[in-house]
Amino acid sequence: MTRSILAAGTAAALSLALAATALGRGDKPLKLTGSVGPGFTISLKQNGKTVKSLKAGTYTFVISDKASIHNFVLEREKGGTFEKQLTSVSFKGTKTATIRLGKGEWKYYCKPHEAGMHGEFNVK
Repeated sequence: MTRSILAAGTAAALSLALAATALGRGDKPLKLTGSVGPGFTISLKQNGKTVKSLKAGTYTFVISDKASIHNFVLEREKGGTFEKQLTSVSFKGTKTATIRLGKGEWKYYCKPHEAGMHGEFNVK
Protein backbone atom coordinates (compact mmCIF):
# COMPACT_ATOMS: atom_id res chain seq x y z
CA MET A 1 0.00 0.00 0.00
CA THR A 2 2.82 2.41 0.89
CA ARG A 3 4.49 1.71 -2.46
CA SER A 4 1.24 2.49 -4.31
CA ILE A 5 0.86 5.80 -2.50
CA LEU A 6 4.52 6.69 -3.11
CA ALA A 7 4.26 5.78 -6.81
CA ALA A 8 1.05 7.79 -7.20
CA GLY A 9 2.63 10.78 -5.45
CA THR A 10 5.73 10.60 -7.64
CA ALA A 11 3.60 10.37 -10.80
CA ALA A 12 1.50 13.35 -9.69
CA ALA A 13 4.59 15.44 -8.93
CA LEU A 14 6.10 14.58 -12.31
CA SER A 15 2.85 15.52 -14.08
CA LEU A 16 2.76 18.87 -12.28
CA ALA A 17 6.40 19.57 -13.12
CA LEU A 18 5.80 18.83 -16.82
CA ALA A 19 2.66 20.98 -16.85
CA ALA A 20 4.49 23.86 -15.16
CA THR A 21 7.31 23.63 -17.71
CA ALA A 22 4.82 23.70 -20.58
CA LEU A 23 2.94 26.64 -19.07
CA GLY A 24 6.15 28.54 -18.39
CA ARG A 25 7.26 28.11 -21.99
CA GLY A 26 3.80 28.74 -23.35
CA ASP A 27 3.01 28.77 -27.00
CA LYS A 28 4.62 32.16 -27.51
CA PRO A 29 5.85 32.54 -31.11
CA LEU A 30 9.59 32.70 -31.66
CA LYS A 31 10.94 36.11 -32.64
CA LEU A 32 12.59 36.84 -36.00
CA THR A 33 14.21 40.22 -36.56
CA GLY A 34 14.23 41.72 -40.03
CA SER A 35 16.00 44.83 -41.23
CA VAL A 36 15.90 46.75 -44.50
CA GLY A 37 18.06 49.79 -45.32
CA PRO A 38 19.43 52.37 -44.80
CA GLY A 39 21.65 51.33 -47.72
CA PHE A 40 20.79 48.50 -50.09
CA THR A 41 20.75 45.80 -47.40
CA ILE A 42 18.10 43.40 -46.15
CA SER A 43 18.34 40.70 -43.47
CA LEU A 44 16.32 38.27 -41.38
CA LYS A 45 17.84 36.97 -38.14
CA GLN A 46 17.00 34.81 -35.15
CA ASN A 47 19.08 35.38 -32.02
CA GLY A 48 21.55 37.45 -34.05
CA LYS A 49 22.16 34.78 -36.71
CA THR A 50 20.96 34.89 -40.32
CA VAL A 51 17.95 32.63 -40.81
CA LYS A 52 18.72 29.69 -43.12
CA SER A 53 16.30 27.04 -41.85
CA LEU A 54 13.32 27.05 -39.48
CA LYS A 55 10.84 24.55 -38.13
CA ALA A 56 7.25 24.98 -39.30
CA GLY A 57 5.31 27.05 -36.80
CA THR A 58 4.27 30.52 -35.75
CA TYR A 59 6.82 33.33 -35.65
CA THR A 60 6.73 36.99 -34.70
CA PHE A 61 8.50 39.11 -37.30
CA VAL A 62 9.86 42.42 -36.00
CA ILE A 63 10.87 44.45 -39.04
CA SER A 64 12.99 47.59 -38.81
CA ASP A 65 12.63 49.61 -42.02
CA LYS A 66 15.37 52.23 -42.06
CA ALA A 67 14.71 53.82 -45.46
CA SER A 68 11.67 55.25 -47.23
CA ILE A 69 12.83 53.77 -50.57
CA HIS A 70 12.59 50.12 -49.47
CA ASN A 71 9.98 47.66 -48.25
CA PHE A 72 10.09 44.19 -46.68
CA VAL A 73 8.09 41.44 -48.39
CA LEU A 74 7.79 37.81 -47.25
CA GLU A 75 6.91 35.20 -49.88
CA ARG A 76 6.54 31.43 -49.96
CA GLU A 77 8.22 30.35 -53.18
CA LYS A 78 7.62 26.59 -53.02
CA GLY A 79 5.22 24.49 -50.98
CA GLY A 80 2.21 26.81 -51.25
CA THR A 81 1.29 30.40 -51.96
CA PHE A 82 1.81 33.31 -49.60
CA GLU A 83 2.99 36.87 -50.15
CA LYS A 84 2.80 39.62 -47.55
CA GLN A 85 4.26 43.09 -47.54
CA LEU A 86 5.40 43.64 -43.94
CA THR A 87 6.48 47.26 -44.53
CA SER A 88 5.61 49.62 -47.39
CA VAL A 89 8.02 51.64 -49.53
CA SER A 90 7.05 54.96 -47.95
CA PHE A 91 7.16 53.57 -44.38
CA LYS A 92 10.15 54.14 -42.11
CA GLY A 93 10.09 52.61 -38.62
CA THR A 94 9.33 49.27 -36.95
CA LYS A 95 6.40 46.94 -37.58
CA THR A 96 5.50 43.60 -36.03
CA ALA A 97 3.54 40.73 -37.61
CA THR A 98 2.84 37.21 -36.35
CA ILE A 99 2.86 34.68 -39.19
CA ARG A 100 2.48 30.90 -39.38
CA LEU A 101 5.20 29.45 -41.61
CA GLY A 102 4.41 26.16 -43.31
CA LYS A 103 6.90 23.78 -44.87
CA GLY A 104 8.51 25.02 -48.06
CA GLU A 105 10.99 27.48 -49.50
CA TRP A 106 10.57 31.07 -48.37
CA LYS A 107 12.03 34.37 -49.57
CA TYR A 108 12.19 37.90 -48.17
CA TYR A 109 13.01 40.88 -50.35
CA CYS A 110 12.61 44.56 -51.16
CA LYS A 111 10.18 44.66 -54.09
CA PRO A 112 11.66 47.73 -55.88
CA HIS A 113 15.21 46.33 -55.54
CA GLU A 114 14.56 42.57 -55.51
CA ALA A 115 17.46 41.69 -57.83
CA GLY A 116 20.00 42.78 -55.21
CA MET A 117 18.04 42.82 -51.96
CA HIS A 118 16.75 39.36 -51.06
CA GLY A 119 17.33 36.34 -48.86
CA GLU A 120 16.01 32.78 -48.71
CA PHE A 121 15.33 30.16 -46.06
CA ASN A 122 13.71 26.72 -45.79
CA VAL A 123 10.96 25.70 -43.41
CA LYS A 124 10.90 22.01 -42.47
